[in-house]
Amino acid sequence: MPLTSTRAPRDPVRRLTSTLYGYAFLEECVLLYPVYALLFSDTGLSVGEISSLFALWSITNIVLEVPSGAWADAVSRRLLLCLGPLFTAAGFALWVLLPSYGSFAAGFVLWGIGGALASGAMEALVHDELDRLGAAGRYARVMGRARAAGLVAVMASMLLAGPVLTWGGQLAVGAASVLVCLLAAATATRFPEHRTPPSAGHDRWTAALRSGLAEARADRSVRGALLLVPAVTAVWGALDEYTPLLVRDTGVADGTVPLLLLVIWAGATAGSLLAGEGERFGTTGLAVLLAVAALALAAGSAAGTPSCVLLVAVAFGGFQAATVLADARLQRRIGGAGRATLTSVAGLGTELATVAVFGGYALLAARAPHGIVFAVFAVPYLVTALCLVLVRPRRARPGLREEALHGTAADDGAPAATAPGDADR
Repeated sequence: MPLTSTRAPRDPVRRLTSTLYGYAFLEECVLLYPVYALLFSDTGLSVGEISSLFALWSITNIVLEVPSGAWADAVSRRLLLCLGPLFTAAGFALWVLLPSYGSFAAGFVLWGIGGALASGAMEALVHDELDRLGAAGRYARVMGRARAAGLVAVMASMLLAGPVLTWGGQLAVGAASVLVCLLAAATATRFPEHRTPPSAGHDRWTAALRSGLAEARADRSVRGALLLVPAVTAVWGALDEYTPLLVRDTGVADGTVPLLLLVIWAGATAGSLLAGEGERFGTTGLAVLLAVAALALAAGSAAGTPSCVLLVAVAFGGFQAATVLADARLQRRIGGAGRATLTSVAGLGTELATVAVFGGYALLAARAPHGIVFAVFAVPYLVTALCLVLVRPRRARPGLREEALHGTAADDGAPAATAPGDADR
């Protein structure tokens, strides 16, 4: 009997986390990722046409980010996690079966829809299920491991894409990518979901959107957490696209570049795995983490030597951990039913900030080497760290918050317990 009573409460958590880790791995283990630019080029697209495809992808994400989050609050989040990879699979199938500019554009739109459907829905589902099981305090650790699983999948796709491309060409790479998306959709059906969506009605989507945005208006601490996510995530997420250029500028041979990139990815993976440990240190610890990572980025990139890539890996590990912690901070502060909506608002902020970083990088790189540009982009993290120390968020007045969350208490149950590290916020 004692064995049953101690094991049973962990089983639902284990089912949730194992499904999440599998889903996160399959979402990112797409062999097309490292080589799709080659597919576009081999089809005869110019650099301008390829850039326009990336712009279309970004626009799709920006336009759909918040509406899809509100939809995730209005319907089953598990359903959206199933549908997302199916849209992505359809896009990849178009690419390899009917290679042309129009098919590539349609594929990017489908991929953007798929990504938007999952964005916000996954975080909201995982947090609410953990909260139902009395394990909300484990959210940062769980999501950190999920992101680590995704990073491992990216590295695996980088290693496998070349051999598969040599063996079976673009068709084999595309088929493998479609298959892994279908497996992700199948895995999503295993997600537990005990939340009851709002009652059916033509306005439940708009009601979910209004509920989420009302909470952000009523609670300054929620607004602060919403701003922190893009502040932490956008810059290093954009810089990641330029790491091959940074590494090549250290003077290594082109064949060595992928190996050093794996070092950076390994650093980010380690940061994900250690994110849960960082939660106990609260706001001050998060500020210190950002400051140390920023200094490591500035020193490692400005040095311009292959050995200093290790410092860049340390920096990316710190930023990855901070990204997980910023998301956990936001989830703790959301008290209403608009969790996916507000998570998607943070995602929208990240998308917009990332586009701004791309523009800023292009301007700076025209005048300075990549190492110096990377060092300059360490400054926003130092500013963010300083703001975390100096600015203390204030909770909304009880009356305002209760009004903003009206109608959500019955769905949420008891108020969430204070998580470790919240005491100094």
